[in-house]
Amino acid sequence: MKKKNIFKTIFPYLLLILVAVGCMYFLEYKKYKVNKLTTGDFISALNAEKITELTITPKSSDSVYYLEGKLDGYGKYETFKTKVVESNITLVNEYANSHDLDLYDTNKDPGNSSLLLIIINVAPILIICVASYFLFTRLASGNNKSMDFGRSRARLSEDGGKTRFSDVAGLSEEKEEVSELIDFLKNPKKFQKLGARIPKGVLLVGPPGTGKTLLAKAVAGEANVPFFFISGSDFVELFVGVGASRVRDMFKQAKQCAPCLIFIDEIDAVGRQRGTGLGGGHDEREQTLNQLLTEMDGFGANEGIIIIAATNRPDVLDPALLRPGRFDRQVTVNLPDSKAREEILQVHARDKKFASDVSLTNLSLRTPGFSGADLENLLNEAALLAVRRNKNVITMDEIDEATDRVIMGPAKPSRKFTDKEKRLVAIHESGHAVIGLKLQDANEVHKITIIPRGMAGGYTMMLPKEEKIAIATKKELLDSITGLLGGRVAEEMFLNEITTGASDDFKKATNIARSMVTEYGMSDLGPMQLEQRSENVFLGRDYTSHKNFSDQVALEIDQEVRKIIDECYKNAVKIIGDNKDLINLLADALMVRETLTREQIIKIVETGKNDEETINTELTLKEKAKSLKIKGYTKMTDDELKEAIKNKEIKDK
Repeated sequence: MKKKNIFKTIFPYLLLILVAVGCMYFLEYKKYKVNKLTTGDFISALNAEKITELTITPKSSDSVYYLEGKLDGYGKYETFKTKVVESNITLVNEYANSHDLDLYDTNKDPGNSSLLLIIINVAPILIICVASYFLFTRLASGNNKSMDFGRSRARLSEDGGKTRFSDVAGLSEEKEEVSELIDFLKNPKKFQKLGARIPKGVLLVGPPGTGKTLLAKAVAGEANVPFFFISGSDFVELFVGVGASRVRDMFKQAKQCAPCLIFIDEIDAVGRQRGTGLGGGHDEREQTLNQLLTEMDGFGANEGIIIIAATNRPDVLDPALLRPGRFDRQVTVNLPDSKAREEILQVHARDKKFASDVSLTNLSLRTPGFSGADLENLLNEAALLAVRRNKNVITMDEIDEATDRVIMGPAKPSRKFTDKEKRLVAIHESGHAVIGLKLQDANEVHKITIIPRGMAGGYTMMLPKEEKIAIATKKELLDSITGLLGGRVAEEMFLNEITTGASDDFKKATNIARSMVTEYGMSDLGPMQLEQRSENVFLGRDYTSHKNFSDQVALEIDQEVRKIIDECYKNAVKIIGDNKDLINLLADALMVRETLTREQIIKIVETGKNDEETINTELTLKEKAKSLKIKGYTKMTDDELKEAIKNKEIKDK
């Protein structure tokens, strides 16, 4: 609310209070009657013994005394005033002593002040009026939760905030999709000329942390129009009908500000499919959804109102919400690729200081599968570690540690392993690493550590050789299963016993194998999809689901899954059996150093040694060219190798 509006609201009340105070002061003043007596009249009254009350106020500057009091026969509010010189004051004192009068040889008693009396009487009334005004103002504005069940919880941001498209990195295609909304809000005639209808609603879909809310803020900031934002859970309350009332009130406010944007975050809280769950749906939520459907595309028209909603569970939304005319367009905000990750890292690195050897390009290549929120958290963790270590800049050591913390949790170096446990973990992780090094389609090994993190005693970081768009071949899936089984095979072959450390590996391997059989058609059962990934969270729907295959087919599925696991296990046994010396070298190095980087692993593989001199030696240009798979590197000079390595890294970027 603007200042002039506040003044206009309060001014009538202030005027009323001033008039009331003036009237009370005037009435109070009129009640008092003050008679002025001459000195002679006062002496006569004194001699006649008519004075009943008397107060003396001395004025030493001119030896004059001012007297105030009452005469016999005066009314309650009637008094007299006079003044006498110092020579007569003795006579006054004798009279007062003989008639037991209390003379206050001081200034006038403030209790007799009519102005003070009015203030004391008016102040409580004034305080009550002011308190009542602010109380009812807050009730009217909706700040009291007990009085505004039906009022919308949507908050208005006049300028849409400070977020702009320049603050949103890695979402170039997504920004193009929503840029039409900005053009329409700024220049609607451009679209109306060709009869184009702008989407009434845009649904942003994607995994958590990919920037859906940030993109909506940027749209509001770029459009520079009134921007209402609310969460889906703010509609639903205990009482049936409250949510629907809030939806109506939200659109009523939006119509008054049109053209404008409404952003509903986590819309799945109110937009779930109707009629699901045991015993039917939730009446309050369903009525709220019905009202939202009607407001978006019912008999009434909501021209100039565009709704942007975000969710990571589009599968649970009601089909009526997704039809054309409501959410006309769905924009999928996927996890960023390496180029997008680099752009995101650059945005979050603006206010941070890095060492000269830190390369955000290399970091983006090492973080596949990271969302924008993960990358921001990674750099923040690195900065916190640098502060903790009293460094002036963030180095690669902090970034490596922060990457591990984001993936697996903080390290627990204080947890003491026995030599037997340490050797067991080293053998297990070396088994995973050797499979990754020897299989062509397996992921590349970038790091091995036996330092406990989270629930794991150690782990092997394996990253894809090339970043792909959710497509994998059968050979790649089989090699992934083989790599997961490498830890158990190494335990059996080198320690002649098995442990519980491979339980998570088995879980992942079994899920991949079962998906190959039931979803991808990569088995002898043929190209059939026998199962679908269950992403439905409704209990009633899960209870009423049916298998779409017989018990005989279920048995065949289990047999095919076992067949895939057995074949991969045999392949892992063969690879590890052929590379026992390499596993021993890696395990021995881990026992000493606890962590091996990719360069150190390559050095051990190339030289067949794991001594300190070998591990600490930097890779030669030819070894680095070989690791990057540069063709013809053996015939190149050092300068040519440097140029080829540089070009290869730029190309990979």
